[in-house]
Amino acid sequence: MIKIAEVVEELIRQSPFITEAINEGLINISALARRLQPEVEGKLGKTVKSGAIVMAINRLQTGELMFIEKNIRLFFQQLSDISVRSNLSDYTFHNSDTLAQKQVRLLDMISRDYPNAFYSFSQGVGETTIIVTNSLDQQVDEIFSDEKCLDKESQLSAITLMLPIENRNLYGVYYYILKDLAWQGINLVELISTSNEFTLIVTDDDLDHAFSVIMGLRKGG
Repeated sequence: MIKIAEVVEELIRQSPFITEAINEGLINISALARRLQPEVEGKLGKTVKSGAIVMAINRLQTGELMFIEKNIRLFFQQLSDISVRSNLSDYTFHNSDTLAQKQVRLLDMISRDYPNAFYSFSQGVGETTIIVTNSLDQQVDEIFSDEKCLDKESQLSAITLMLPIENRNLYGVYYYILKDLAWQGINLVELISTSNEFTLIVTDDDLDHAFSVIMGLRKGG
């Protein structure tokens, strides 16, 4: 028979924000128990006192999470390089039979005439996103003039983190980056990642704030 503690742990583990708030002592346990009470009762099929849920929360084994967080904080202190690029434009096109050919034309032009320009291609099932330095807007508009543009956003910036190679073996890295940005109310326009690089695309208005959050991670804050 499923126990109250098992249900409570399952519900809390679904929200990393709540788990961390419990660890930091930032949450009212009694209020949390009352919030969880209907879901606990629904899963158990019986009435459960809020006091029993409080006891289950207080008995949660959070040491593992704290150990993971400590390792990740040490990991971020090893960040050796953070770069920023501004004046970017973000295009989203509907995928078509001719879109790839246009991408090749754009890439050839950038390689030949703008070798230091920022660009990124990301192809999904139904659409493709192209991010370029906005000085190339005219060229993009011309090359893709007969493609269906679903969206265009300008006045963007990119923050690129050069991650230590250990990031491949340490889970939770991206969560801690995105969590801190979410807590600060910073919206992410796009995310770009390779094996050892992680790039955040934000609006120019959010750049300073986002950069300070990232530096806070680097300092172990």
